[in-house]
Amino acid sequence: MMREWGEHPLARGGPAPHHQRMEAFPSALAGKCLIAMPGMGDPRFVKSVIYICAHSDQGAMGLIVNKPAPNTRFADLLEQLGIKPGPDMPDIRIHIGGPVEHGRGFVLHSSDFTSPQGTLHVDDDISMTATLDVLERLAQGNGPRSSLLALGYAGWGPGQLESELAQNGWLTSPSRQDLVFGRANEFKWAAALKSIGVDPLSLSSTSGRA
Repeated sequence: MMREWGEHPLARGGPAPHHQRMEAFPSALAGKCLIAMPGMGDPRFVKSVIYICAHSDQGAMGLIVNKPAPNTRFADLLEQLGIKPGPDMPDIRIHIGGPVEHGRGFVLHSSDFTSPQGTLHVDDDISMTATLDVLERLAQGNGPRSSLLALGYAGWGPGQLESELAQNGWLTSPSRQDLVFGRANEFKWAAALKSIGVDPLSLSSTSGRA
């Protein structure tokens, strides 16, 4: 049995192998970041920056990259999963990936790692893996060069994200590894806005499209 601790939430249909399910979707906004506008109205996404992992006519899926999970440690998660940490285990912060299914885990990581059990290569620089082997490698200190561990995800049904974009709920920006994997979560929202030439101080809850 494949050892999974999460799976691609856009997967549909029968029991295809995990890596086939993950690579089956064409991408439009995949590899970009969503930046929450102040007036979007959903408190779960206030000042969120979301990396989009998959986007097609079936919907979209992404991971919030700037909201660490309080009181949740990587070592405790490994213990729950029965994974023994090694002496070179890095200090990995766990994030809240979104409001959907907090029991599922996902690792965003640099593309120097590929799991034989299934990795979604979102773009040339960033991939996503949701099988336990990436955690085992991270625990031993020989996993991907950069990584972000998220519990839960943000998901949209068909046409839902497009509607929210049309209503100015989000801005989009190119992704950067330093933005996605950086540890200064409190600055990521402002940094993402500045990367597209938007001054965070100029935004208000009633602002329109920037």
